[in-house]
Amino acid sequence: MYVEVAKGFEIRPIRKVFEVKPDTREIVVEIERVLPWRERGWVTADTHVHFLSPISALLEGAAEGVNVVNLLASQWGELMTNVGDFDGKTTWGAREAGGDGEYLVRVGTENRQHVMGHISLLGYSGRIIAPMTTGGPDESALGDPIEILLTEWARQCKQQGGVVVLPHFPQPRAEHAASIVSGDVDAIEMTAWGNLYGGINPYSLSDWYRYLNCGYLVAAAGGTDKMSANTAVGTVRTYARIAPTEPFTYAAWMDAMRRAETFVTYGPLLEFMVDGRPMGSRIEMSFSGGTVDVTWQVASVTVPMSRVELVVNGEIRESLAVPPGQASGNWSVKVEKSSWLALLVRALGTTRHYADKPEIIAAHSSPVMVMVEGSPMLAAADALTILEQIEGTLAYLDTVGTRAEDAAYRRMRLVVTSAHRALHNRMHEQGTYHGHTPVTNHAEHR
Repeated sequence: MYVEVAKGFEIRPIRKVFEVKPDTREIVVEIERVLPWRERGWVTADTHVHFLSPISALLEGAAEGVNVVNLLASQWGELMTNVGDFDGKTTWGAREAGGDGEYLVRVGTENRQHVMGHISLLGYSGRIIAPMTTGGPDESALGDPIEILLTEWARQCKQQGGVVVLPHFPQPRAEHAASIVSGDVDAIEMTAWGNLYGGINPYSLSDWYRYLNCGYLVAAAGGTDKMSANTAVGTVRTYARIAPTEPFTYAAWMDAMRRAETFVTYGPLLEFMVDGRPMGSRIEMSFSGGTVDVTWQVASVTVPMSRVELVVNGEIRESLAVPPGQASGNWSVKVEKSSWLALLVRALGTTRHYADKPEIIAAHSSPVMVMVEGSPMLAAADALTILEQIEGTLAYLDTVGTRAEDAAYRRMRLVVTSAHRALHNRMHEQGTYHGHTPVTNHAEHR
């Protein structure tokens, strides 16, 4: 009998052959935690799971080494899922709920609109944020008007103490832009839904980089969007660091997400610091800029690593081939303008999972922002793309979107217009030229 045992990304997987005889009653397989990330305060999470009961999610999370499973209730036309599991207060597996406190499940919601996008509302307390869907098929009921925005859902989640994550980013590239510009998003999920063995989608990364290039810091997160047994909980996962002196609780995990001390991974684990500051930090520099010291460490017991790259403002500044199991290093990086820095890890594919991809993007850190005085972080081309995306949302509300009552329509349009003007004004302050549509043209631009 062939036995394979795996439990997350810190325990070395085992494959052994046992001979089973008539008197065999028990087979013991010993597993070993060989990577010490948990001891350093890192906890794992899947930000996006559906269609499990909380008890099943707790069992699967423990089996896969996922410390936090976010089980999301939602609506699919006339079907409601996991709504009966939501009470706005219980964290399954927590000590106060009778668990051991190491593996937790919290029921949140994924609120959705089929054109403007989806948004995951995690860990909030109190009443369920409803409606969970709006605007018609195939999320809301047939004929339903658009009566609420993603941005408004996000603000309500924050008012109720929760964390806001954009799932399967960047699709569909509509209202997400306004939500990020408004400062109502904590993290984005970098993965290709339905292709969980293909690594981080470069398209997700490139769109995320646009927002970082314009100074909008949103954390890197990993969520599977698990809907059936063909996806394991935590196939892609978020690592978030809690101070070793702080007890691990769901609230502490949410705080780590808010400060963006995170990385997303399909296997490799990483540490990344800039001038001794962790991911999610902001470093202030004078007009003259300076040099920062980048230190990093990577390790993997699941997929063989191939290369580590330092990404600065969306471009690869350093690239180094690494051994498949473990590596560390440092770089001195000159910073002359406001910049963000992050670590990207590539890994080799296998013929089993990655036949058409000899190399995948297997892990990515959240950035460290280095702000140089007098140097605004606003990339003109990226800002224009974001602005046009917000204009697309306005066009949808004004035209083919199913119109709600006038008061709701005006309220929603004002929210999106506010985000548009916030970015638009930043562009004008910097003297960035950009074209205008007839409805957004104004005298100041001519």
